[in-house]
Amino acid sequence: MSLRQYEYALAVAEQGSVTAAAELLHVAQPSVSQQIRALERELGVALFARTPTGLVPTVVGRAFLREAQVAVSASRRARATARAAADELVGELLVAAQMGLGTRQLPCALAALRRRFPRLEVTVFEEPNPAELERLGRRGVLDLVLVATPCEEAAADAHHLGDEEFVVVLGAGHRLLAADRVELGELAGEPWVRFDRDSALGGVLRDVLRDNALTPTTAARVSQAATAVRWASHGLGVTLVPASAVPHGYEHLARPVFPVVSQPVVAAVRRDAGPAETALLELLRQQTWHRSASFAPAPMAQR
Repeated sequence: MSLRQYEYALAVAEQGSVTAAAELLHVAQPSVSQQIRALERELGVALFARTPTGLVPTVVGRAFLREAQVAVSASRRARATARAAADELVGELLVAAQMGLGTRQLPCALAALRRRFPRLEVTVFEEPNPAELERLGRRGVLDLVLVATPCEEAAADAHHLGDEEFVVVLGAGHRLLAADRVELGELAGEPWVRFDRDSALGGVLRDVLRDNALTPTTAARVSQAATAVRWASHGLGVTLVPASAVPHGYEHLARPVFPVVSQPVVAAVRRDAGPAETALLELLRQQTWHRSASFAPAPMAQR
């Protein structure tokens, strides 16, 4: 058995067909088919079953693929570590960020990381819902995740970076923009731009509305924090997002809320972290985590 065979099997499982796996791997389809057959002969088991919707792993296949993913990930990190020793870290760093956490801090940290390791490629999964994050975690592919609450079962070390205060975003000309801070009770009767029901942001907003006895009228549902801000700015409804998720140019429409709504920002880093993950963690520690006070209206100059 070889790592290449593992990679082929993982690609087939992910894509659901040999043809799609070959396209993903940029190899000929017969090569993938031959390697899968050879792997199954050597193991003495069928790794995949044919269904009307494509190839799906068998029970034995799923067990094998879990271990194959661990082996492939370990090999990738080993290669990256060896190259880092020669100051030429090459490979792919996979990062996920829930709820728009670190929207402003992460690009700065990644830019500094790329200057240090110019041959490193970074892939970011933006605002995955809890089920997606769990699926990625089970595959063992994520190197660093920004979350409010790390999964207890995750094979990762948790590092508290700071606390993210949430802000309400109002439409241009809204009556509450005159306030430095908006009491949540004053939002009674407002339409809301909410989030997908199974998203982490959706869960935070649902809890805030319940805890403050607000019965919302839902104007729209979106999946991204930045989209919610833009839609709220046009008066579709108010929304609640992490302070750092407010895009540049919309800060004047954001206000802190009372009672304060906040979430911890935790960087969950794989326990066998390599030089790239370790460097990114340190760069994130150096960032200034948003304070909602920066969204308050500037005081008027005295005459």
